[in-house]
Amino acid sequence: MTPDGSPPSQAEAEELGPLAGLRVLELGTLIAGPFAGRLLSDMGAEVIKVEAPQRGDPMREWGADKLDGHSLWWPVQSRNKKLITLDLRAERGQEICRELAARSDVLLENFRPGTLERWGLGPERLCAENPGLVYARVSGYGQTGPYSSRGGFASAGEAISGLRFLNGFPDQPPPRSGLSIGDSLSAMFAVVGILAALRERDTVSGRGQVVDASILESCFAMLESVAPEYHRLGLVRQPTGTTISNNAPSNVYRSADERWVVIAANSDNLFPRLCRAIGLAELAVDERFATHDDRGRNQAVLDEIIGAWAAEQTADEIQHALDAAGVVCAPVNSIADVFADPQVIAREMLVPVDDEELGEVLGPGVFPKLSRTPGRRHFSSGWTAGSANAEILGDLLGIDDGEVAELHHQGVI
Repeated sequence: MTPDGSPPSQAEAEELGPLAGLRVLELGTLIAGPFAGRLLSDMGAEVIKVEAPQRGDPMREWGADKLDGHSLWWPVQSRNKKLITLDLRAERGQEICRELAARSDVLLENFRPGTLERWGLGPERLCAENPGLVYARVSGYGQTGPYSSRGGFASAGEAISGLRFLNGFPDQPPPRSGLSIGDSLSAMFAVVGILAALRERDTVSGRGQVVDASILESCFAMLESVAPEYHRLGLVRQPTGTTISNNAPSNVYRSADERWVVIAANSDNLFPRLCRAIGLAELAVDERFATHDDRGRNQAVLDEIIGAWAAEQTADEIQHALDAAGVVCAPVNSIADVFADPQVIAREMLVPVDDEELGEVLGPGVFPKLSRTPGRRHFSSGWTAGSANAEILGDLLGIDDGEVAELHHQGVI
């Protein structure tokens, strides 16, 4: 619903996105909670981001590489959000937060479990005051269980879930992926839960509920057949480096111009095409490679043959030859390569954020793409903590200017 209680118009939905009229109160810091808020904002929701006075979200300072002293994390995660300051440890700050929750569709938080309950802001109280509230919680290990009170970072959730164990090469320390995958996964699962809860509220019960998303479970959900393989076969899947174990050919190969290229022809229809494309059609009828299982057993031999061919071609030549043959192939792109990739450009995967301090900053586009209401076409991010205080506290909650000034003097905002 829009701020005045009416549903959004078709024009508003087409301009802002399918979640136009939805109000989200974002509590929390760093990646998981704010990333979930950003995804909702991308699709048109009004996201009110609460930051602590004086301190703000640490994301404002993250990153060793800065532009004019400013973090480049912030324009990505804060885009389109209305920034307010509020001391949730102060009694008046808690009262204001409850008033905002009473006027919101979703509350999104990623504090350590139990923190908001101690501040009088837990779901039992807030959902009683606003029965339609969807209260979404992102944490390291979930709201229950023996680990629930532990602090949870992406690295810990990836490790304990089994996801990190599978990364890297055998007999080497399991590396991180290069990104905080656990945070991003838990944010996306939280958004799935929020949308499911809103759907149920609006079509069935009229009531909200708690969405409990954890980094641990979000990572574990990605493990494909690893769990049943252990349950029924006693198999503990091991890291396989750049390959897919017993699934060949599927690997990265070095080109003549020293780029890595993925070549995947690990199916019965693709393998003969690859053999013809590399000028070795006879491999398709070689008994060593006759079936999927045969190719898996002789993976190392195949990799040596394909690697020798790839080493004599440039990455572009490999791509051209295998595209023509209908074989799956892709370069391993750096971000510099991504910026120049025609598919990235055609799909608007990079969109400008108009940042008040840094000017134009390119960031990820809105995904997935919807045909009628595709999400926000224009992005903006702000640095001034509390820049929306007057709008939210004054216009939405009706707090007069004198009290707003006093709240600022007291350090509540």
